[in-house]
Formats: sequence, structure tokens, C-alpha cells
Amino acid sequence: MKKILIIRLSSIGDIVLASPLIRAVRKAYPLAQIDFLIKSEYTDLVRFNPNLSSIIELKSNDKEELKTLKRTLRRTRYDIILDLHNSLRSRYLRWFSGAKHIKVVNKRIIKRFLLISFKWNFYRTVISVVDRYLETGKRFAIQNDGQGLEVTIPNDTILTVKAMMEKYQLERYDLVVGIAPSARHYTKRWFPERYVELGTQVARKFNAKLLIFGSKFEQDYCGDIAQMINANLGSTTAESFAGKLNLLETAAVLDSCSIVVTNDSGIMHLAAARKKKNVAIFGSTVKEFGFFPFGTQSAVVENENLSCRPCSHIGSDRCPKNHFKCMKDIHVETVLSTIQKMAEER
Repeated sequence: MKKILIIRLSSIGDIVLASPLIRAVRKAYPLAQIDFLIKSEYTDLVRFNPNLSSIIELKSNDKEELKTLKRTLRRTRYDIILDLHNSLRSRYLRWFSGAKHIKVVNKRIIKRFLLISFKWNFYRTVISVVDRYLETGKRFAIQNDGQGLEVTIPNDTILTVKAMMEKYQLERYDLVVGIAPSARHYTKRWFPERYVELGTQVARKFNAKLLIFGSKFEQDYCGDIAQMINANLGSTTAESFAGKLNLLETAAVLDSCSIVVTNDSGIMHLAAARKKKNVAIFGSTVKEFGFFPFGTQSAVVENENLSCRPCSHIGSDRCPKNHFKCMKDIHVETVLSTIQKMAEER
């Protein structure tokens, strides 16, 4: 097996969860050409991974680009293609690749459908997406090494972030808590006012510095939360980095945190990759789908007493029942006590 291609086009969490497979493939085939196909906006997550030979970027949804990429893959003649995405585009590319062996991730689609649609839970155990990805390499002697997730950050990024963080004088605080209050879909978001209340209480109770994370599209959302926390405290305890950092810089700043509080989002997985303690707040989704903090000390806070949950595996724009109890019934005191337990275990 001299040439191996791994396909995972998006998104943040899914790509980070593929890192144990990448490492395992390299250990099984130390001399092989191992390439990774990914959307260009997520390339930084694998760009510096020492286990990859090259990165193949998909820059758009243009049909001509897909055709060109198809021809490129066919010329390469991969021995193995591991398709971790199994989308229309990844199917098109693998079908015409001429690869000797093709393995596709088992997403447990039927079990997922039955759980969402009828609330019939046929998941015997809760299995991480990490293990589902590793299943694709089982017949090729690719095995989990148990080292968890990883994101490789170059030294120059680490030094730049270290210099940037000096002005915040984090050593003056007893605890540094990261907060990622947003998510792509509404039903994955705990309420912003509760993040404000949580941040205010955490800062007072633990003499904590609060670092707020989010994307450029969440800049106002996260900035407002930081501003309201600071108004409550009468200080600049909360700092919003939303829209100010790229993915690797975000991972590097997460290294400064003792505990990270997130929704079910990409930053949850970035925090796990940096081995940060993680308190994850789940609304419409559940651990059975395989997306939960992996390989780090963590706790999932969720309302387990709702017959309507889960209602989606990726989240949606509104609560289909119009009560949103999966988030409404998660109170600040519950999350705060979970943080306190983690803080005491340092």
C-alpha cells in the first residue's frame, strides 16, 4: 500500500476527529504517500500534520473543479481511499478514482434516523466518531493508538499567540476559563443571557479570566456577551477573540485555558485536541451520534428527561416543539457546579 487518500471535506469537528486515523495510518504504513482531501477553508487544521504527505484542497463547489480533481485522483491511482465524508461529492470522486480499495465510514444512518424520528434507541453503546473513522482502516491493520485528538500548531503561531496573550496578564488570575457560546445551528446554542450569568459568577467565584471564542460570523454575538459580563463585573475580565483569530491561533489560545465551556460545536473538539478540560452543553443533540469531547477530561450537561430529544443530529433553526426545554431546563447553577468540580480536580 504505497498511496493512501483520506477524504473529509468539512467541518471543524469532523476533521479534528479524523486526526487519530491519520496518525494510525502513518504508523501502519510509515513509507506510504498519505494525502488528505479537504475544503480549503479548513486546511489549517491538517496543514502542519507531520503524518500527511500532502493536502488536496477543494476550493469551491464548481463542477469543473470537481472534474479536474477527479482526473487528478485517477492519475494518482491510490491503493486505498478512506472516505470519511460519504457525500455526493466524495462519492463522485471515489467512484471514478480507480483506487484498488475503497472503504467508507459507517455513519449508522438507520439507527440515527430511528432515534430522531421515533425515539427508538438501537445504539448499544456510545461510540465516538473517532472509532467510526478508525473502522474504515480495520482491514488494513490500522489501529487506534489511544493518544486522542491532535491539531499541530507551528512554532511561529505559538510564539505570536504567546506574545499577544502577555498583555492580559493571565498569571494574576486563579483560573482561566474559555467560553464558546455559539454554534452554527440555533438548537445547539445555550442562551446568551445564561452565558453572561455563568461568566459573571465564574469570574467572581474563582477569580477567573474569561476568554470568549467564536468565528468571524459570531463576532457581534460573542462581543455582546463579553461586554455584558464586563458590565456586571465593572472590569474587563472577559475578552472576546471571536473573528480575531484563525483556527490554529484559536487552538493556541485555548492552551491558556484551564477549563473550556462550549456548546456541541467545533471548538469543543479543538479544546479536546488541546487536552483541555471541557464542559459541553448539549441541547437537541445527544452523545449517541458520536460527537462528544474525546480523549480529555469532560462532562456533558444535558436534559435527559425529554421524550422529544434528540430532534436533529446537526441542530436546526428552531425547536420543532416550540418549547426548547432541552436548553431552557439547563440552569446556570448546574453548569457552575460542574465547572467547580473540574476546578477542584486540578
